[in-house]
Amino acid sequence: MNPVVIAVCLMLLLSLLRINVVISLTLSAIVGGMIAGLSLTESANIFANGLGGGATIALSYAMLGAFAVAISRSGITDLLAFKIIKALGADASPGRIIWIKSMLLVALLLVAISSQNLIPIHIAFIPILIPPLLHVMAKLKLDRRAVACVLTFGLTATYMTLPIGFGGIFLNTVLLANMVENGVAATKSMLPMAMALPVGGMFLGLLVAVFFSYRKPRIYDESKIVSVEPEHIQINFAHLGIAALAILSALSLQLYSDSIILGAMVGFMIFTLGGVVKFKESQDAFTQGVKMMSLIGFIMIAAAGFAAVIKATDGIGSLVEAVSLTMGDNKALAALTMLIVGLLITMGIGSSFSTIPIIAPIYAPMCIAMGFSPLATLAIIGTAGALGDAGSPASDSTLGPTSGLNADGQHDHIWDSVVPTFIHYNIPLIIFGWIAAMVL
Repeated sequence: MNPVVIAVCLMLLLSLLRINVVISLTLSAIVGGMIAGLSLTESANIFANGLGGGATIALSYAMLGAFAVAISRSGITDLLAFKIIKALGADASPGRIIWIKSMLLVALLLVAISSQNLIPIHIAFIPILIPPLLHVMAKLKLDRRAVACVLTFGLTATYMTLPIGFGGIFLNTVLLANMVENGVAATKSMLPMAMALPVGGMFLGLLVAVFFSYRKPRIYDESKIVSVEPEHIQINFAHLGIAALAILSALSLQLYSDSIILGAMVGFMIFTLGGVVKFKESQDAFTQGVKMMSLIGFIMIAAAGFAAVIKATDGIGSLVEAVSLTMGDNKALAALTMLIVGLLITMGIGSSFSTIPIIAPIYAPMCIAMGFSPLATLAIIGTAGALGDAGSPASDSTLGPTSGLNADGQHDHIWDSVVPTFIHYNIPLIIFGWIAAMVL
C-alpha cells in the first residue's frame, strides 16, 4: 500500500482508460496523499500549492503556440512542405516514397538531437515545425507513432549521453554533482561510458519502432488537417525574411536570457510589426496558439502538483527501504529493483532532472554498500532517473511530440505517443541499464 506505487499505477490506469491526463494526475495525487495518512483537505491543499511549479513552463508553451501560429502564417513551413511534396512527385514509386520517408525521419531526428545539445531549445521546435508537415506525412501515409518515437529518442537519448547543452545540465550539474555529494567517486570522463549501454538499448528500440512496429502505411484524414494546400500556396518572400529575422531573434534572446517566454514573445511581436500577422488579427492568432498548447500547459501544471503530494507523503523513502529489505546481498536483484523503482518515480513526476536529486541520496549509499563500482552506480542512478521520461504521460518528452502531431486531432497522446515510447524505450532501458550495472 505504498502511496507512490498506488498513485503512479492509478494515474497510468486512468490515462490508459482515456481519462483526461489532468484529471488522472489530480485524482491520483489526492488518493496517494490519503493513503499516506493525509486528509482529503491536506492532500488537496498540497496539490494546489504545488501547482505553481508548473506555471512557468505552461506559460512558455502558450507563448510558443502563439509563435508557432505566426510562423505558419508567414508561409516558411508551407514552403518546406511544398518542396518535399514536389520532390515526391505525383506518381512516386514505392522506392521513392520510402526514400522520402527515410529522409524526413532522419531530418526530424537530427533536429531533435540539435534541440538538446547544439541549439538547446528543447521541445520549442515541435509546435513550429511539425504541424505544417502533417499534410506531407498524410500523403506519405507515414505512421505518426514512428515520428513520435523518433522525436522522443532525439529529445532524451542525447541529453543522457552528450555533456553539452541540456546534456551538460543532466550529466554534470544533476547526475555527477549528486553522485559526488553522496560519496560516489565518479568523474566527468565516466559519464558517457556509464550511459552508453542504456542509450544503446534505446537506439535498438528506435530501430524496432521505425523498421518493424510502425513500418506499415497508416491512413489519416487529410480533410482534418487545417493548412494551406502546399501545391497551391503563394510564397511572400518578404514574409519569409521577416520569419527568418523573428526566428533568429527569438532563438538568440532565449539562449541569452534562458527564457522561452521572452524569446517567443519578441518573435511574435516581430511578426506583428512586420505585417505577417495583422494588428487586428494578432489577438486571434495568439488565442489560436494558446488553444493549441493549452492541454500541455495544464498537464505540466497538474504534474507539478502531483510531484508535490508525492514528496509530501515520504513514500519514496519508505518504498526504497521496504524494497532493500527484500534484496539481501543479491546485486542483480538490487540493480533491477532500483531501476524499476526509478521508473515508477519518474513516470509520476515526469522529469528525469527532478528524479535524480530524489533517488541519489538513497541509491548511492546502497550501491556503495553492495559493492557496485562508480561506473555501475552512475549507470544505475542515471538510467533509473531517465526511465519514465520517455513514456510518462506528464513528461515533456512525450507531450512535445503530441503537441505537433495532434494539431489536427488525429494523434492520441496516450496510445500514440506514451504507449509506443514506453514500449520501445523504457523496456530496453531497464534491460540494458541492468546489463551495464552487472558488467561495469
